[in-house]
Amino acid sequence: MAVTADNLRPAKASWRTPLVIIICGCAIALLSFGPRSSLGFFIQPMSKEFTWGRDVFGLALALQNLLWGLGQPIAGAIADRFGILRVMVIGALLYAGGLLLMRYASTPASLDLGAGVLIGFGLSGCSFNLVLSAFSKLLPPEKRGLALGAGTAAGSFGQFLFAPFGVALIDNFGWQPALTVFALLMLLIVPLSLAIATPPATSSNVPAADQQSFKTALAEAFGHRSYVLLVLGFFTCGFQLAFITVHLPAYLSDRGVSAQTGGWVVAAIGLFNIIGSLSVGWLQNKYPKRYILSMLYFARALTILAFISFPITTFSAIMFGAATGLTWLSTVPPTSALVAIMFGTRWFATLYGFAFVSHQVGGFLGVWLGGIVFEQFGSYTPLWWLSIFFGVLSALINLPIVEQPVARAVAQPA
Repeated sequence: MAVTADNLRPAKASWRTPLVIIICGCAIALLSFGPRSSLGFFIQPMSKEFTWGRDVFGLALALQNLLWGLGQPIAGAIADRFGILRVMVIGALLYAGGLLLMRYASTPASLDLGAGVLIGFGLSGCSFNLVLSAFSKLLPPEKRGLALGAGTAAGSFGQFLFAPFGVALIDNFGWQPALTVFALLMLLIVPLSLAIATPPATSSNVPAADQQSFKTALAEAFGHRSYVLLVLGFFTCGFQLAFITVHLPAYLSDRGVSAQTGGWVVAAIGLFNIIGSLSVGWLQNKYPKRYILSMLYFARALTILAFISFPITTFSAIMFGAATGLTWLSTVPPTSALVAIMFGTRWFATLYGFAFVSHQVGGFLGVWLGGIVFEQFGSYTPLWWLSIFFGVLSALINLPIVEQPVARAVAQPA
Protein backbone atom coordinates (compact mmCIF):
# COMPACT_ATOMS: atom_id res chain seq x y z
CA MET A 1 0.00 0.00 0.00
CA ALA A 2 1.30 3.45 -0.85
CA VAL A 3 2.44 5.61 2.03
CA THR A 4 0.43 8.81 2.42
CA ALA A 5 0.44 11.62 4.96
CA ASP A 6 -2.61 10.12 6.63
CA ASN A 7 -0.77 6.81 7.15
CA LEU A 8 1.53 8.64 9.57
CA ARG A 9 -1.12 8.54 12.29
CA PRO A 10 -0.11 6.28 15.15
CA ALA A 11 -1.27 2.72 14.60
CA LYS A 12 0.74 0.75 17.13
CA ALA A 13 -0.33 2.77 20.17
CA SER A 14 -4.05 2.04 20.09
CA TRP A 15 -4.70 4.27 23.10
CA ARG A 16 -3.77 7.31 21.00
CA THR A 17 -7.12 7.72 19.32
CA PRO A 18 -7.97 11.06 17.64
CA LEU A 19 -10.00 12.02 20.72
CA VAL A 20 -7.08 11.31 23.09
CA ILE A 21 -4.70 13.24 20.84
CA ILE A 22 -7.02 16.25 20.75
CA ILE A 23 -7.70 16.21 24.51
CA CYS A 24 -4.03 15.92 25.50
CA GLY A 25 -2.97 18.48 22.90
CA CYS A 26 -5.60 20.91 24.16
CA ALA A 27 -4.43 20.36 27.74
CA ILE A 28 -0.87 21.24 26.71
CA ALA A 29 -2.08 24.37 24.93
CA LEU A 30 -4.07 25.36 28.03
CA LEU A 31 -1.12 24.90 30.38
CA SER A 32 1.51 26.57 28.20
CA PHE A 33 -0.57 29.60 27.29
CA GLY A 34 -2.00 30.25 30.75
CA PRO A 35 0.99 31.57 32.77
CA ARG A 36 2.52 33.70 30.01
CA SER A 37 -0.82 35.45 29.44
CA SER A 38 -0.95 36.30 33.16
CA LEU A 39 2.53 37.80 33.52
CA GLY A 40 1.17 41.32 33.10
CA PHE A 41 -0.27 41.07 36.61
CA PHE A 42 3.24 40.75 38.02
CA ILE A 43 4.35 44.13 36.67
CA GLN A 44 3.03 46.23 39.52
CA PRO A 45 3.99 44.05 42.54
CA MET A 46 7.48 43.34 41.21
CA SER A 47 8.07 46.92 40.06
CA LYS A 48 6.91 48.20 43.44
CA GLU A 49 9.18 45.83 45.37
CA PHE A 50 12.29 46.51 43.28
CA THR A 51 11.46 50.12 42.26
CA TRP A 52 11.58 49.24 38.57
CA GLY A 53 9.90 51.25 35.82
CA ARG A 54 7.48 49.53 33.48
CA ASP A 55 10.14 49.68 30.77
CA VAL A 56 12.23 47.12 32.75
CA PHE A 57 9.44 44.59 32.87
CA GLY A 58 8.40 45.50 29.33
CA LEU A 59 11.89 44.68 28.01
CA ALA A 60 11.92 41.26 29.71
CA LEU A 61 8.54 40.27 28.25
CA ALA A 62 9.48 41.78 24.91
CA LEU A 63 12.54 39.50 24.86
CA GLN A 64 10.26 36.61 25.71
CA ASN A 65 8.05 37.32 22.70
CA LEU A 66 11.01 37.78 20.39
CA LEU A 67 12.88 34.64 21.48
CA TRP A 68 9.67 32.61 21.40
CA GLY A 69 9.35 33.65 17.78
CA LEU A 70 13.01 33.13 16.84
CA GLY A 71 13.07 29.75 18.56
CA GLN A 72 9.84 28.54 16.95
CA PRO A 73 11.18 27.63 13.49
CA ILE A 74 14.19 25.94 15.09
CA ALA A 75 11.96 23.91 17.40
CA GLY A 76 9.64 23.26 14.46
CA ALA A 77 12.48 21.99 12.25
CA ILE A 78 13.70 19.65 15.00
CA ALA A 79 10.15 18.40 15.58
CA ASP A 80 9.61 17.86 11.84
CA ARG A 81 12.83 15.88 11.59
CA PHE A 82 13.04 13.96 14.88
CA GLY A 83 9.50 14.08 16.28
CA ILE A 84 7.69 16.40 18.66
CA LEU A 85 8.15 14.55 21.96
CA ARG A 86 11.70 15.55 22.84
CA VAL A 87 11.07 19.15 21.82
CA MET A 88 7.99 19.30 24.06
CA VAL A 89 9.84 17.89 27.09
CA ILE A 90 12.78 20.29 26.78
CA GLY A 91 10.44 23.22 26.21
CA ALA A 92 8.39 22.42 29.32
CA LEU A 93 11.53 22.15 31.48
CA LEU A 94 12.86 25.48 30.18
CA TYR A 95 9.48 27.11 30.79
CA ALA A 96 9.32 25.85 34.38
CA GLY A 97 12.92 26.91 34.97
CA GLY A 98 12.21 30.40 33.64
CA LEU A 99 9.25 30.84 35.98
CA LEU A 100 11.35 29.72 38.96
CA LEU A 101 14.20 32.06 38.01
CA MET A 102 11.68 34.89 37.64
CA ARG A 103 10.45 34.05 41.15
CA TYR A 104 13.95 34.65 42.56
CA ALA A 105 14.85 37.55 40.24
CA SER A 106 16.10 40.65 42.03
CA THR A 107 17.82 42.49 39.17
CA PRO A 108 16.70 43.46 35.67
CA ALA A 109 19.31 41.07 34.21
CA SER A 110 17.95 38.06 36.13
CA LEU A 111 14.41 39.05 35.14
CA ASP A 112 15.49 39.20 31.49
CA LEU A 113 17.08 35.75 31.75
CA GLY A 114 14.11 34.09 33.46
CA ALA A 115 11.02 35.85 32.07
CA GLY A 116 12.70 36.65 28.78
CA VAL A 117 15.20 34.04 27.63
CA LEU A 118 14.15 30.80 29.37
CA ILE A 119 10.39 31.27 29.11
CA GLY A 120 10.75 32.53 25.53
CA PHE A 121 12.70 29.49 24.34
CA GLY A 122 10.54 27.23 26.52
CA LEU A 123 7.39 28.47 24.79
CA SER A 124 8.92 27.76 21.40
CA GLY A 125 9.18 24.11 22.40
CA CYS A 126 5.90 23.45 24.19
CA SER A 127 3.34 26.05 23.10
CA PHE A 128 0.17 25.52 21.08
CA ASN A 129 2.11 26.05 17.84
CA LEU A 130 3.62 22.58 18.06
CA VAL A 131 0.30 21.20 19.25
CA LEU A 132 -1.26 22.45 16.00
CA SER A 133 1.58 20.84 14.08
CA ALA A 134 0.91 17.51 15.81
CA PHE A 135 -2.80 17.80 14.98
CA SER A 136 -1.95 18.45 11.32
CA LYS A 137 0.31 15.40 11.18
CA LEU A 138 -1.64 12.93 13.30
CA LEU A 139 -5.29 13.63 12.51
CA PRO A 140 -7.22 12.85 9.32
CA PRO A 141 -8.02 15.86 7.09
CA GLU A 142 -11.72 15.91 7.98
CA LYS A 143 -10.88 16.43 11.67
CA ARG A 144 -8.09 18.98 11.30
CA GLY A 145 -10.13 22.17 10.89
CA LEU A 146 -12.10 21.74 14.09
CA ALA A 147 -9.06 20.36 15.94
CA LEU A 148 -7.00 23.43 15.01
CA GLY A 149 -9.79 25.60 16.35
CA ALA A 150 -10.04 23.51 19.51
CA GLY A 151 -6.29 23.68 20.13
CA THR A 152 -6.35 27.45 19.77
CA ALA A 153 -9.45 27.73 21.96
CA ALA A 154 -7.73 25.64 24.64
CA GLY A 155 -4.93 28.20 24.82
CA SER A 156 -7.59 30.85 25.37
CA PHE A 157 -9.23 28.76 28.07
CA GLY A 158 -5.84 28.68 29.78
CA GLN A 159 -5.87 32.48 29.69
CA PHE A 160 -9.41 32.47 31.11
CA LEU A 161 -8.37 30.19 33.99
CA PHE A 162 -4.94 31.57 34.79
CA ALA A 163 -5.76 35.30 34.77
CA PRO A 164 -8.10 35.30 37.82
CA PHE A 165 -6.18 32.36 39.31
CA GLY A 166 -2.93 34.33 39.11
CA VAL A 167 -4.51 37.45 40.60
CA ALA A 168 -5.95 35.37 43.46
CA LEU A 169 -2.56 33.77 44.15
CA ILE A 170 -0.81 37.15 44.17
CA ASP A 171 -3.44 38.74 46.44
CA ASN A 172 -3.53 35.86 48.94
CA PHE A 173 0.03 34.48 48.93
CA GLY A 174 2.25 36.96 47.09
CA TRP A 175 3.81 37.01 43.65
CA GLN A 176 6.69 34.64 44.53
CA PRO A 177 4.47 31.64 45.51
CA ALA A 178 2.28 32.36 42.49
CA LEU A 179 5.24 31.89 40.15
CA THR A 180 6.26 28.70 41.98
CA VAL A 181 2.79 27.23 41.46
CA PHE A 182 2.91 28.17 37.77
CA ALA A 183 6.30 26.45 37.41
CA LEU A 184 5.06 23.21 38.95
CA LEU A 185 2.01 23.15 36.68
CA MET A 186 4.27 23.37 33.61
CA LEU A 187 5.76 19.99 34.48
CA LEU A 188 2.41 18.37 33.65
CA ILE A 189 3.20 19.00 29.98
CA VAL A 190 5.86 16.26 30.04
CA PRO A 191 3.50 13.26 30.47
CA LEU A 192 0.79 14.84 28.31
CA SER A 193 3.20 15.18 25.39
CA LEU A 194 3.39 11.37 25.06
CA ALA A 195 -0.05 11.42 23.45
CA ILE A 196 0.93 13.79 20.63
CA ALA A 197 4.36 12.35 19.86
CA THR A 198 5.06 12.23 16.14
CA PRO A 199 7.46 9.75 14.50
CA PRO A 200 10.85 10.90 13.16
CA ALA A 201 10.80 11.68 9.45
CA THR A 202 12.46 8.97 7.36
CA SER A 203 12.34 8.10 3.68
CA SER A 204 10.07 5.17 4.50
CA ASN A 205 7.29 7.15 6.18
CA VAL A 206 7.33 10.39 4.16
CA PRO A 207 5.50 10.43 0.81
CA ALA A 208 7.72 10.97 -2.20
CA ALA A 209 5.95 14.24 -2.99
CA ASP A 210 6.89 15.60 0.44
CA GLN A 211 10.54 14.55 0.48
CA GLN A 212 11.93 18.07 0.31
CA SER A 213 15.10 19.26 1.94
CA PHE A 214 14.95 21.96 4.59
CA LYS A 215 16.55 24.55 2.30
CA THR A 216 14.27 23.70 -0.60
CA ALA A 217 11.19 24.06 1.59
CA LEU A 218 12.31 27.49 2.82
CA ALA A 219 13.18 28.72 -0.67
CA GLU A 220 9.81 27.56 -1.96
CA ALA A 221 7.91 29.23 0.87
CA PHE A 222 9.63 32.60 0.79
CA GLY A 223 9.43 32.67 -2.99
CA HIS A 224 5.65 32.23 -2.75
CA ARG A 225 3.80 35.57 -2.71
CA SER A 226 0.81 34.36 -0.72
CA TYR A 227 3.02 32.96 2.05
CA VAL A 228 4.91 36.25 2.31
CA LEU A 229 1.61 38.17 2.59
CA LEU A 230 0.41 35.74 5.26
CA VAL A 231 3.62 36.22 7.23
CA LEU A 232 3.44 40.02 7.00
CA GLY A 233 -0.18 40.09 8.14
CA PHE A 234 0.62 37.88 11.14
CA PHE A 235 2.91 40.64 12.46
CA THR A 236 -0.13 42.67 13.49
CA CYS A 237 -1.63 39.80 15.47
CA GLY A 238 1.51 39.55 17.60
CA PHE A 239 1.80 43.31 18.09
CA GLN A 240 -1.77 43.69 19.31
CA LEU A 241 -1.93 40.56 21.45
CA ALA A 242 1.36 41.13 23.26
CA PHE A 243 0.70 44.81 23.91
CA ILE A 244 -2.76 44.14 25.32
CA THR A 245 -1.71 41.07 27.35
CA VAL A 246 1.17 42.85 29.09
CA HIS A 247 0.01 46.45 29.37
CA LEU A 248 -3.79 46.27 29.60
CA PRO A 249 -3.84 45.46 33.37
CA ALA A 250 -1.65 48.49 34.14
CA TYR A 251 -3.63 50.65 31.69
CA LEU A 252 -6.88 49.77 33.45
CA SER A 253 -5.33 50.33 36.88
CA ASP A 254 -4.17 53.79 35.81
CA ARG A 255 -7.82 54.60 35.09
CA GLY A 256 -9.12 53.44 38.43
CA VAL A 257 -10.17 49.90 37.46
CA SER A 258 -9.24 47.38 40.17
CA ALA A 259 -6.71 44.58 39.62
CA GLN A 260 -9.46 42.02 40.19
CA THR A 261 -11.51 43.56 37.41
CA GLY A 262 -8.42 43.60 35.21
CA GLY A 263 -8.04 39.89 35.85
CA TRP A 264 -11.61 39.29 34.74
CA VAL A 265 -11.09 41.42 31.63
CA VAL A 266 -8.14 39.25 30.58
CA ALA A 267 -10.19 36.18 31.52
CA ALA A 268 -13.07 37.45 29.36
CA ILE A 269 -10.67 37.70 26.42
CA GLY A 270 -9.73 34.06 26.91
CA LEU A 271 -13.30 32.91 27.44
CA PHE A 272 -14.76 34.62 24.40
CA ASN A 273 -11.85 33.55 22.23
CA ILE A 274 -12.97 29.97 22.83
CA ILE A 275 -16.14 30.93 20.97
CA GLY A 276 -14.17 32.83 18.34
CA SER A 277 -11.58 30.11 17.69
CA LEU A 278 -14.12 27.27 17.51
CA SER A 279 -16.35 29.36 15.24
CA VAL A 280 -13.48 30.20 12.92
CA GLY A 281 -12.34 26.57 12.94
CA TRP A 282 -15.80 25.66 11.63
CA LEU A 283 -16.19 28.64 9.27
CA GLN A 284 -12.86 28.05 7.53
CA ASN A 285 -14.26 24.82 6.07
CA LYS A 286 -17.03 26.82 4.40
CA TYR A 287 -15.56 30.21 3.45
CA PRO A 288 -12.22 31.46 2.02
CA LYS A 289 -9.69 31.74 4.80
CA ARG A 290 -8.22 34.97 3.47
CA TYR A 291 -11.58 36.70 3.87
CA ILE A 292 -11.92 35.36 7.40
CA LEU A 293 -8.47 36.71 8.30
CA SER A 294 -9.22 40.10 6.77
CA MET A 295 -12.49 40.33 8.69
CA LEU A 296 -10.79 39.40 11.98
CA TYR A 297 -8.07 42.03 11.68
CA PHE A 298 -10.54 44.74 10.70
CA ALA A 299 -12.94 43.82 13.52
CA ARG A 300 -10.11 43.96 16.04
CA ALA A 301 -9.14 47.45 14.85
CA LEU A 302 -12.74 48.64 15.25
CA THR A 303 -12.92 47.14 18.75
CA ILE A 304 -9.81 49.01 19.87
CA LEU A 305 -11.12 52.24 18.35
CA ALA A 306 -14.39 51.93 20.24
CA PHE A 307 -12.58 51.10 23.50
CA ILE A 308 -10.34 54.18 23.54
CA SER A 309 -13.08 56.50 22.26
CA PHE A 310 -15.27 56.24 25.37
CA PRO A 311 -14.62 56.62 29.11
CA ILE A 312 -13.04 53.56 30.72
CA THR A 313 -15.37 51.89 33.20
CA THR A 314 -15.66 48.39 34.62
CA PHE A 315 -18.45 47.67 32.15
CA SER A 316 -16.63 49.04 29.10
CA ALA A 317 -13.45 47.17 30.07
CA ILE A 318 -15.24 43.83 30.33
CA MET A 319 -17.10 44.50 27.07
CA PHE A 320 -13.74 45.24 25.43
CA GLY A 321 -12.41 41.94 26.76
CA ALA A 322 -15.40 40.05 25.37
CA ALA A 323 -15.28 41.73 21.95
CA THR A 324 -11.50 41.39 21.69
CA GLY A 325 -11.70 37.76 22.72
CA LEU A 326 -13.81 36.88 19.69
CA THR A 327 -10.85 37.81 17.44
CA TRP A 328 -7.98 37.14 19.86
CA LEU A 329 -6.35 33.92 18.62
CA SER A 330 -8.95 33.30 15.93
CA THR A 331 -6.34 34.24 13.33
CA VAL A 332 -4.31 31.13 14.17
CA PRO A 333 -6.57 28.37 12.70
CA PRO A 334 -6.87 29.96 9.22
CA THR A 335 -3.21 31.01 9.22
CA SER A 336 -1.99 27.51 10.09
CA ALA A 337 -4.50 25.92 7.70
CA LEU A 338 -3.25 28.11 4.84
CA VAL A 339 0.33 26.99 5.49
CA ALA A 340 -0.78 23.34 5.30
CA ILE A 341 -2.79 23.99 2.11
CA MET A 342 0.09 25.73 0.37
CA PHE A 343 2.95 23.40 1.33
CA GLY A 344 1.56 20.21 2.90
CA THR A 345 2.46 18.90 6.35
CA ARG A 346 6.06 17.66 5.86
CA TRP A 347 7.65 20.94 6.96
CA PHE A 348 4.52 22.40 8.56
CA ALA A 349 6.02 23.12 11.99
CA THR A 350 9.01 24.81 10.35
CA LEU A 351 7.07 27.00 7.93
CA TYR A 352 4.42 27.93 10.46
CA GLY A 353 7.31 28.62 12.81
CA PHE A 354 8.73 31.22 10.41
CA ALA A 355 5.29 32.82 10.13
CA PHE A 356 5.27 32.90 13.92
CA VAL A 357 8.61 34.76 13.91
CA SER A 358 6.78 37.66 12.26
CA HIS A 359 4.04 37.36 14.88
CA GLN A 360 6.55 37.51 17.71
CA VAL A 361 8.59 40.35 16.23
CA GLY A 362 5.32 42.24 16.35
CA GLY A 363 4.85 41.04 19.93
CA PHE A 364 8.34 42.23 20.88
CA LEU A 365 7.66 45.70 19.50
CA GLY A 366 4.20 45.87 21.09
CA VAL A 367 5.50 45.06 24.58
CA TRP A 368 8.76 47.01 24.35
CA LEU A 369 7.28 50.13 22.77
CA GLY A 370 4.45 50.03 25.28
CA GLY A 371 6.91 50.36 28.17
CA ILE A 372 9.06 52.96 26.41
CA VAL A 373 6.14 55.12 25.31
CA PHE A 374 4.54 55.05 28.76
CA GLU A 375 7.76 56.04 30.52
CA GLN A 376 8.33 58.86 28.03
CA PHE A 377 4.80 60.25 27.74
CA GLY A 378 2.90 58.78 30.68
CA SER A 379 0.29 57.37 28.28
CA TYR A 380 -0.37 54.34 26.09
CA THR A 381 -2.46 56.31 23.57
CA PRO A 382 0.11 56.26 20.70
CA LEU A 383 0.28 52.45 20.91
CA TRP A 384 -3.49 52.09 20.77
CA TRP A 385 -3.60 54.13 17.56
CA LEU A 386 -0.68 52.19 16.10
CA SER A 387 -2.58 48.97 16.82
CA ILE A 388 -5.59 50.31 14.91
CA PHE A 389 -3.41 51.24 11.93
CA PHE A 390 -1.76 47.81 11.82
CA GLY A 391 -5.16 46.11 12.05
CA VAL A 392 -6.50 47.92 8.99
CA LEU A 393 -3.25 47.28 7.10
CA SER A 394 -3.33 43.54 7.79
CA ALA A 395 -6.99 43.37 6.77
CA LEU A 396 -5.91 44.62 3.34
CA ILE A 397 -2.73 42.51 3.12
CA ASN A 398 -4.60 39.21 3.49
CA LEU A 399 -7.11 39.81 0.70
CA PRO A 400 -4.81 38.87 -2.27
CA ILE A 401 -3.73 35.51 -0.77
CA VAL A 402 -4.29 32.53 -3.10
CA GLU A 403 -5.58 29.45 -1.28
CA GLN A 404 -4.03 26.73 -3.44
CA PRO A 405 -1.17 24.23 -3.10
CA VAL A 406 2.10 25.54 -4.44
CA ALA A 407 2.94 24.26 -7.93
CA ARG A 408 5.78 21.73 -7.81
CA ALA A 409 7.63 20.01 -10.57
CA VAL A 410 6.94 16.26 -10.73
CA ALA A 411 10.09 14.23 -10.06
CA GLN A 412 11.18 12.17 -13.08
CA PRO A 413 12.95 8.80 -12.82
CA ALA A 414 16.66 8.84 -13.55
